[in-house]
Amino acid sequence: MHEYYDYPMWNASLSLEERLDDLISRLTLAEKISLIPTREAAVPRLGIPKYNVGGEAAHGVAWKGVATVFPQPLGLSSTWNPELLRRIGSVIGDEARAYHHREPEVHGLTLWAPTVDLERDPRWGRTEEGYGEDPVLTGEMSKALVQGMQGDHPFYLKMVATLKHFFANNNEKDRLNCSSSIDPRNLREYYLKAFEAPFVEGGALSMMTAYNSINGTPAIESPYINDVVKGEWAMPGFIVCDGGDLSQTVDYHKYHASHAESAAGAIKAGVDCLTDEVDMVVPALEEALQRGLLQEKDLDRAIRNIFGVRMRLGQLDRTGANPYASISEDVLCAPEHARLSYRAAAESVVLLKNDGLLPLKPEKLHKVSVIGPLADAVYTDWYSGTLPYKVSALDGLRSRLKNVEIAYEDGNDRISLKTADGKVIVHGTQGTLAAVEEEGAQPAEFVHQDWGWGSHTLRSRSNDRYVTLTEEGIYQACAEQIGGWFVKEIVRFEEDASDGQHTLRSWNGLPLGLREHKGQLVLAPLAEEAEQGAAAPFVRELRLDGVERAARIAQDSDVSIVVVGNNPYINGKEEIDRPGLTLPTEQIRLVKEVCAANPNTVVVIIGSYPFALHDLKDVAPAIVYLTHAGQELGSALADVLTGAYAPAGRLNMTWYEDGSQLPDLLEYDIIRNGLTYQYHEGSVLYPFGHGLTYSEFEYESLQVERTVDAEGKDVLSVEVSIRNAGAVASDEVVQVYGSAQTSRVRRARKQLLAFRRVHVAAGEQAIVRLTVPVQRLAMWDVTRDRYCVESAVWSIMAGRSSADARQTLALTIEGETIPARKLHLPTPAENYDDCHAVLLDECLEGRTTVRAIAPGEPLYREDQIAWIVFKDNGTEDARQFEARVSDFANAGDARLEIRSGALDGELIGECDVPSTATGPIRYMKERVWTTVRCELKASDSVEQLYIVFRGGAALQQFCLIP
Repeated sequence: MHEYYDYPMWNASLSLEERLDDLISRLTLAEKISLIPTREAAVPRLGIPKYNVGGEAAHGVAWKGVATVFPQPLGLSSTWNPELLRRIGSVIGDEARAYHHREPEVHGLTLWAPTVDLERDPRWGRTEEGYGEDPVLTGEMSKALVQGMQGDHPFYLKMVATLKHFFANNNEKDRLNCSSSIDPRNLREYYLKAFEAPFVEGGALSMMTAYNSINGTPAIESPYINDVVKGEWAMPGFIVCDGGDLSQTVDYHKYHASHAESAAGAIKAGVDCLTDEVDMVVPALEEALQRGLLQEKDLDRAIRNIFGVRMRLGQLDRTGANPYASISEDVLCAPEHARLSYRAAAESVVLLKNDGLLPLKPEKLHKVSVIGPLADAVYTDWYSGTLPYKVSALDGLRSRLKNVEIAYEDGNDRISLKTADGKVIVHGTQGTLAAVEEEGAQPAEFVHQDWGWGSHTLRSRSNDRYVTLTEEGIYQACAEQIGGWFVKEIVRFEEDASDGQHTLRSWNGLPLGLREHKGQLVLAPLAEEAEQGAAAPFVRELRLDGVERAARIAQDSDVSIVVVGNNPYINGKEEIDRPGLTLPTEQIRLVKEVCAANPNTVVVIIGSYPFALHDLKDVAPAIVYLTHAGQELGSALADVLTGAYAPAGRLNMTWYEDGSQLPDLLEYDIIRNGLTYQYHEGSVLYPFGHGLTYSEFEYESLQVERTVDAEGKDVLSVEVSIRNAGAVASDEVVQVYGSAQTSRVRRARKQLLAFRRVHVAAGEQAIVRLTVPVQRLAMWDVTRDRYCVESAVWSIMAGRSSADARQTLALTIEGETIPARKLHLPTPAENYDDCHAVLLDECLEGRTTVRAIAPGEPLYREDQIAWIVFKDNGTEDARQFEARVSDFANAGDARLEIRSGALDGELIGECDVPSTATGPIRYMKERVWTTVRCELKASDSVEQLYIVFRGGAALQQFCLIP
C-alpha cells in the first residue's frame, strides 16, 4: 500500500477543510505552481493524478467523440422548462463521466458550460450559446442545467459546471481589448442578476472570466470576482480565465507589461486556475513570486478552491462512496438520452405565426414539396458534440408522411465557373479546381449557396464535397462539411456591375487567381502583391435556377414546406458578429417565390439567433422557428408540423423589425438605449415570450398575495387559472410580469417575475401557482449603494407573452421611499441618475471613474456633449465643489463644468483638472489622481446637479461643501 494513503488528505471521513489543510501543508512551492494551469500536473509522491480542467458541454459533451447532442442553448431556453434542463444536465454529467472513466487523466470533469451571458443584442455572434435576453429566464434555466450536471448528492459531484463568461461579454468585435461600460443599475439589475441564481441556488462551483474589460478593468482582474461571486454569493469553488487570457491581458489589453504581473493580478483578483500554456503560466508565477507580486499564501488559497472541488469529484478518495464513480461508458448515446434529445427539440419549437394552415392533416395530403437549403441538413456548431446520427427535416417528414409523395428541392443554383479569358474550371486530380481551355472540357458543376453578407459556399456535384482551401494553399472539393475555427469553405463573390464578371476572394479576403501546382493551373488565393499572377476575373454561369425549380414543384403540391436559416459557422459565430438581422437575400427570394406559387406554404426557420423578416411575415401563412436542434431535429419538427405534437416553445429574445432599431453593438446600457423587451419602446416583429400553439388558452382569476414562505422569505404568492379552450392537448407557458407604476428612476416597462410550463388536456382547466421573491421587484438605489424595494403600486400581469397579458391586477407594495441625495457626502461619480456620451473607466483608488468618450473610440460622436446628472438632491447652501479627478488624455485642456437645474442651466462653477503626468500614459497605474476644489455661485439648493466634461477630464467622486 502506498504511504500517502495514510495522509489525512486521503481520509474521506475527515472534513473537507482538514483534508485541504493537510494537502497544502505537504505540497512544495514548485508543486503548488504546477497545479495552477488548467493542465494540472501530477504529484506522484502524494498520489495526485494529472487533471485537465476544461472541455465543452454547451448542449452535450463536445470535442471528445460521439455523444448525445441537444438543441443549441438558445433553443433549450426556448422550452421555458427548467425541469427539462435539469434532466439534460444530468445526461451531460453522465456522458462526461463516461469519457472520464475511459481516460481519467485526459477527460476532466470540469466542463465549460452553461453560457450565462445575457443577450442584450441579437447581432452578437455567439447568440446561439446563451439563454436569451432576460435575467430571470436565463438564471432559472441555467440554474437547472447546473443542478443536473453536478448531481444531487450532498457531497460528491457528478461533474462541475463552469458558468461563462463573467461578464458583459456581448460583442466579438474587439473582444480581446474592448471595455464594456456598465453603470451600477445596469450592472446590478441586469448583467449580474443572471449569474446569481445558478451560483446561489444552483450551486455552480466554477466560473470562467470573459475576455473583455468591464469599466476599464480586464475581466480576468475584475473586482466583482472577489466582491460579488466569492463575497456576496459565497461561491466555494474555483475560477478560471478564458483561454489565452493571461497573455492577452499583456498583448491586447496592454494592461500589464509582463506575464508575471498579469498572473499576479489574476490570482489576487480571485482567479484560481489559469487557462494558458503551461510553459507560460509556470514561469510567470515563478517570476511573480520572486518579485514579491504574489505570496505563497495566494497560491494556497487558489489550490484550496481547486482541490475543494477535485475532492468532491471523488479524487484522493478510496472509500468507494462516490455514487458517480461507477458510471460507465455504456451510458454514451443511450436510447433514453436520444429520447430526451427529441423531447428537447420538440419543446423548443416556436410557432411564430399560423393562419390555420398548421397542423397539416396527413390523411388529406397527396403531394408535399420540401424545399430549401436547410431542408436536408443538420448542422452542428463550434461547441457541438459529434452527432451519433442525424434526422433532417426531409428525413422526418418522409418518416411521418409515408403515404404522401414528397418532392425535394434545395432551392440552390447550380453553377459553373470560367475565367474571363475563356478557361473553364474543372475537377483536376484529387478534386482540385483546375483551369483548362474551354474546348472539349467538362466544366465542374457546383451547388452554389449564398449565405448573405458576401459569404458563399460551393459544393461539387460530382462528389458532394464542399470546395475548401487546403493546407497546400489551393482549392479542392474535399470537405465533408462546413466548419472549423477558420471557415475555409467560404468564398466571396464581388460582382463588377459593368460586365457581370466577379472577383473571387478567400474566406479571409485574399483575391483568388490561378497558379501552377503539380502540373495544373489551379484556383488559389494570391497575396495582393503576388508576382506569380494577378487576381483573375471569373464568370459565374448559371446552369440551373434553384428558386425557379423550387417554385415549379411547389405549384404542383398540396402544401410546401420551405426550410431556411443560417449555418452556425457563417456570418455569426465566435469571433464574428452578425452584420445584420435579415435572412440571406436568396433565401428571401426563395420564400417569396414559393409562397407566390403555392399559398399553402409553411416557412421553417432554423437559426442560431432572431431574424428580421420584413415582409416575409405577411407573405407566409405559417412560420415556425427553432434553433439547430441536434440529432432529432427532423423528427421533432415533423411531429409539430403534422400535429403529432402541439408546439409550445416561446421566444427568449425580442425579434426586432429591423436592425435600425438597435444602437451600436458596443452600447451596453440597456436602460438608456431601449434594449430588450424591458426598455424597448418601439414596435417589434415578435415580442419576448411569444409563441403560439394549436389550441386556445383562457386565463381567469389572477390572485396575488404578499406572504412569507416556509423558509421565512418575503414572497408574492401568485395564482391564476388557465383553461385549454381548444380541441388539442397542449403545453402552455404561463408568464408573470410586473411593472412599477411609480419610481424614483426609470424602471423597466415590464419585467419577467416568474413562469411555468404546464400541460393541459383539451377542455381542461389548471390552477397554476407561482412564487415570486419580493426581492425581484427591487431596483439598485444609486444614492445608497444597495437594492431597494420601493413603495409603489405594481401592475402584475399573467399571460402568454410580454405583449399578451390576459389578466392584470394592481398590487400595492409597501417598501421604502428613497430619501433625497446628500451630496455633501463623498458621492461616486458612477452613481449618476442619467448621462450622455460618457464611459466608465478604471480608477485604482477604488470604484470607477467617469469620463467623456474620447475621439477615436467606437462610441465617439462629433459635437457630443458629455455629462452626468444627479437628481433629487437634498443638499442646501452649497458653496464649494470638491472632486477627485485626473486628466485622462494628459492634454492640458481638461475641466469640469457644474450646472444647476438643466444641461443648459446656470453655470455655477468650473474646475480645471491639472495634468500631472510627466509623459505619455501607457498603463492605468501611471494615471495621477488629484483633488480639486472650486467656488460655486450662491444657491439655496441644487435640485438637479449637472457635471459637464470638457477635454480629458475624468471624475472619480465629488462632494458639495457648505
